[in-house]
Amino acid sequence: MRTESPAGVVVIVDGYSNASSLVTAFAACGFAAVHVLSSAEPRPAMIAPRAEDYREWLVCPDGDAVEETVARLAAWNPVAVVAGQEPGVPLADLLSERLGLATNGTALSAARRDKYRMIEALRAAGIRCADQFTSDDRESVVDWAERHADYPVVVKPLSSASSDNVYICHTAQQTDDAARKVLAAHSMFAERNTAVLVQSFLEGPEFCVDSVSADGHTYVTAVWAYEKTVVDGGRKIYDRDVLQDPEGPVVPELIAYVRQVLDTLGIRHGASHAEVILTERGPALVEVGARFNGAMEPEFYRRVVGVDPAALVALAYLDPAGFADRYGDGVYRRLLHAAVYEAPTTLDGVVESVEEAVVAKIGAIPTVHAVVARSAPGRRISPTVDLLSSPLRIFMAGADAESLLRDRAVVDELKDRVYRLC
Repeated sequence: MRTESPAGVVVIVDGYSNASSLVTAFAACGFAAVHVLSSAEPRPAMIAPRAEDYREWLVCPDGDAVEETVARLAAWNPVAVVAGQEPGVPLADLLSERLGLATNGTALSAARRDKYRMIEALRAAGIRCADQFTSDDRESVVDWAERHADYPVVVKPLSSASSDNVYICHTAQQTDDAARKVLAAHSMFAERNTAVLVQSFLEGPEFCVDSVSADGHTYVTAVWAYEKTVVDGGRKIYDRDVLQDPEGPVVPELIAYVRQVLDTLGIRHGASHAEVILTERGPALVEVGARFNGAMEPEFYRRVVGVDPAALVALAYLDPAGFADRYGDGVYRRLLHAAVYEAPTTLDGVVESVEEAVVAKIGAIPTVHAVVARSAPGRRISPTVDLLSSPLRIFMAGADAESLLRDRAVVDELKDRVYRLC
């Protein structure tokens, strides 16, 4: 028989990927964690939560399970409900609202997940954004692209992440092919794509702005510039995320824009991760998630910007006044030059083993902070076409940008030796 925690617990919804850092951060403040899964089974494309990290594991896959879930959570005296990763955002909004806790609320939940509604909410508020159209009919998507947008256009699912099925299309035929692929696929969250989103192409460099909020007070934890390459078929893949100087020429403008976006979409509590294109007319949103950057690694962030975003989330929920006093509406400091390298591969086959000696050799490179091997024995590895198919993530930090580029070249000499294929 379980025992209720008189001190209360934190509830984490869909604790995939780096959401384990939330368990650690709240535990440091004296609070155990209860997990809620928003689907009947864990989503296979995501790094699953570990059951042993949680006091209890609940499943709330649909509206019929909400009442029982709320009742069972109330018995634990919860202090906060937090979305661990993207698919958990709507349920976290609902449960936090029903339990009377700090919440972003349900009124704008759909606009925080559905990319069409997200951009339309910005348009209604007069905030710069892309032109767009959505339909479940390929012919209508192509017709809009032909009549309403100059090529190229962007075709993608309504709800996904990590460049999943995102295409840059230069012709009607490419647009039709991309729409067909989107409609035939499931998102990385194991949800069937029932419609296609087509948007005008935003020309310019891309950035992400990471932040943590407490009751509308937002501290920006990092701004990263995305460096991407284009592969066959018009798909862009991530290469490096490069930490920006917070006092650099474009960063304040990006931050001011993202603060408007968060206000418009009602993201007042917890972590957020916004992706923005700096166009000739100014910043324009690609998308924003009410959750961590998937590449957030607490110790890395502590080294390069001096804060652990997971610890900030715990502080924001447990002591919002203290958060406002210490961090207010501030901005990070860049302590070191830093980059996250999403190493690509041309390997194709089934992994027989991970060569730990090679991983250790990469880890010993002077600017390498950590190496994350994303595949494992028995799993298939294939040529990189998106973020999900990058087999290695390398966190790098150093005194100057040149040292990161020099050491990245050494990583490139070793990366395809990490995995031995059958």
